[in-house]
Amino acid sequence: MMPWYTFTPILPSCDPQDPTNYTLLGDLPPQSSESKLFFAAIQADDNCGLPHIDMMLRMEIINALELEIDTINVRLDDRNKCAN
Repeated sequence: MMPWYTFTPILPSCDPQDPTNYTLLGDLPPQSSESKLFFAAIQADDNCGLPHIDMMLRMEIINALELEIDTINVRLDDRNKCAN
């Protein structure tokens, strides 16, 4: 089972494809909200405490954000963690 990572960007970087914008969460996915507008978390292979974001996961992130839906490895939320 791959661990989950919560999206915790260090402003001004808000790139969901940058592994340094994540914090290891654990084995359970975060709670999902009704609104699916913003990026929240991913499930990925571990790379020394950071997620390994390969091309397939990059495409899954892009699709989830475009369609505003959760996927197997991507969770969206109603809070924009990139807003000041």
